[in-house]
Amino acid sequence: MGSFEAFAREGHLNGMGFLQRAKKVGRKFENPVPTQLGGFRLMVKLLPLYYANREQKTPAEPVGPFRTDASAYDMLPASGLRVTWFGHSASLVEIDGVRVLIDPVWDERAAPVQWFGPKRFFPPTLPLERLPRIDVVLISHDHYDHLGKGTIRRLARLLPGVQWVTSKGVSASLRKFGVAASCITELDWTESVAVGEFSVTSVPSRHFSGRGMTNRNETLWGSFVLKGPKHTVYYGADSGWWDGFEEIGKAYGPFDLTMLEIGAYHPLWGDIHLGPDNAVKAFEALGGKGLFMPIHWGLFDLALHGWRQPMTRLLELVSELGTMVWSPEPGRPTEVVAGTTVQADWWRG
Repeated sequence: MGSFEAFAREGHLNGMGFLQRAKKVGRKFENPVPTQLGGFRLMVKLLPLYYANREQKTPAEPVGPFRTDASAYDMLPASGLRVTWFGHSASLVEIDGVRVLIDPVWDERAAPVQWFGPKRFFPPTLPLERLPRIDVVLISHDHYDHLGKGTIRRLARLLPGVQWVTSKGVSASLRKFGVAASCITELDWTESVAVGEFSVTSVPSRHFSGRGMTNRNETLWGSFVLKGPKHTVYYGADSGWWDGFEEIGKAYGPFDLTMLEIGAYHPLWGDIHLGPDNAVKAFEALGGKGLFMPIHWGLFDLALHGWRQPMTRLLELVSELGTMVWSPEPGRPTEVVAGTTVQADWWRG
C-alpha cells in the first residue's frame, strides 16, 4: 500500500452539471438543488404525529448479541472487497488492500449528551481497541449519528498518525476531540485524496449539517466514491432524492457496491433523507449495477416509522424489481462478490 498523499486535488469533472464545488451564502453551505429544511413549523407538525404514533420504534426484545471475529482481519479478503457493517452507517470497508473506517459511532447515544437521546439497539460488535490496522477514517458530516464525540476521542488515541478524511469545516470538531490537525484532509465536492492507487472523492449530496441550534450548514456534507485498482464503492451517507445521482453514476461508476440510506425518513423531511423507495430509485439512477447495501437503519430510533419498516419495505420493492440486495448481519466481516446477494434476517426477531 502506498503512503497517504496529504493533499486534495480538484476533481476533473468540476463545472460539469451538478458536479461542482459547494456554494456558500455567507457562512452557510447550500445544497446542489433547492431544499426544504425543517424548522419551527416542522416541529409543530411533528408533535401530534409523535403523540399519536403507535409504531414499534425500538425492538421489544434485545437483538443480538452480535460479535465481530477480529481474527477474520488477519487475512485479506479473497475477493478484494469486504465490508463489516456495525449498524446504522458505521462500516469498515476493505477495498483492494486499503481499510477505510466510515462514520464510526460507538457512542451509547446519537446525541449531544450520553444520558438522553436516541439509544443504541445493541452494543458495539467489536471494541475499538480490537479494530485491525486502519488506513483512513472517513467522516461524511458532523451529525451525531455519524460523528460521535466519545468515539472520536478514543480513536484519536488508538490510531495516532492515521489519516482522516472529512467534509469542509468538520475538522474543527475532529481537532476539538483530539485528532491531530496534520492528520486531517478536508474535501469540497469533486475533490479527491489518494492512498497510493486508492482514492476517496467527495461528491454532492442533498442534506444539511450542524451540531447545535445556531450552526446549521456551516460545515459541508457529502457522499463519497471509494476507488481502488479493481473495485469502486459509492457511499451515499445522508441524502434526499435529487437528479444528481444519475450524473454521479455516469461520472464515477459503475459501482461494485452502492451504500444508500433507507432509515430515519418521513415525507415531512423527504428533501434530506431517501427512505426505501427513493433509495431504490437512486440505485437505479446511479447505474443499477452491482450490489445495493442498505445503511442508516437498524441501530437508532430517529424517525416515526417502526424500526423494521425500512428493511421490510425495501425487500418488498426489490422483489418486484430484481435489485440485488447485500445486507449482512451486524458486525460480520463479509466478502462482496459480484452477483451474490446477502440478506441476513437478524432483524426479523
